Amino acid sequence: MKYYPICLDISNRRCVVIGGGDVAERKVMRLLECGADVVVAGKKLNQKLEAMKNDGKIGHIAADYGEEYIRDAFMVIGATDSDDVNERIYRDAGKMGILVNIVDDPARCDFILPSLFQQGDLQIAVSTGGKSPALAKRLREEMEERYGPEYKTLLDIMGAVREKVIARGHPPEENRRLFESLINSEILQYIREKNWKKVRKVIYDLVGENVDIAELDR
Repeated sequence: MKYYPICLDISNRRCVVIGGGDVAERKVMRLLECGADVVVAGKKLNQKLEAMKNDGKIGHIAADYGEEYIRDAFMVIGATDSDDVNERIYRDAGKMGILVNIVDDPARCDFILPSLFQQGDLQIAVSTGGKSPALAKRLREEMEERYGPEYKTLLDIMGAVREKVIARGHPPEENRRLFESLINSEILQYIREKNWKKVRKVIYDLVGENVDIAELDR
C-alpha cells in the first residue's frame, strides 16, 4: 500500500483514543502537542493519563468501548490489547467515515503515524509504510544527531525574513532567489557559532532587511 503523505491540522478537533495504557499515553501526547481536543475511552487509565484527566487536559469516558463514543470524532486511534475490540473500532469508524488508526496493525489503518523528529517548527517525518517501525526509529535517531538546535533558529529567522520580503510585493520568482541565496550562505555556520553580528550582516547583504534576533543573542 502507498500512503499519501500529508500534514494535517487537528487543532480543536475531537480525537478519541481507545485504551488507557502506555501506548495510548504516547498517542495522546502527540495529539495534545498538535492542539487536538482529546478524549480517552477506557475503564482504567495509567498514572500519566489519570494526571492529564485531573488537570483537565483530556476528557475521559470510563467504560469499555462503544461505537457511540466515536460518533462525533474527527479521528480515532485504537490502542487496546484486544483484537476483537480493535476490529470493532476499525469497522465502526469506517462506517462513520472517520479516520482511524489501529496501533501496530497497518491493515486496519486509514493512516499510519511516522517516526517524528522535531526542532521547533521544523518537523522531519520518517515512514517505512508500516514495514519496519524499528528502522524508522533508527533513521530518526540519526537525524537527531545531524540536525541540531541551530536548524530551529535558522527556521525562525527564515520565517521572519519571509514576512518582510513578501510584504515588499515583489514577484515570487525574485523572492525565491533571495530565500535560496540566504539558505545557501554561511548563515547556518554563523548560527552554530552564535555570531549574531555576522548573521545580521548576511541577512542584510543578501536580502536588504534588518531582522530582530535580539532574543537569540541572550
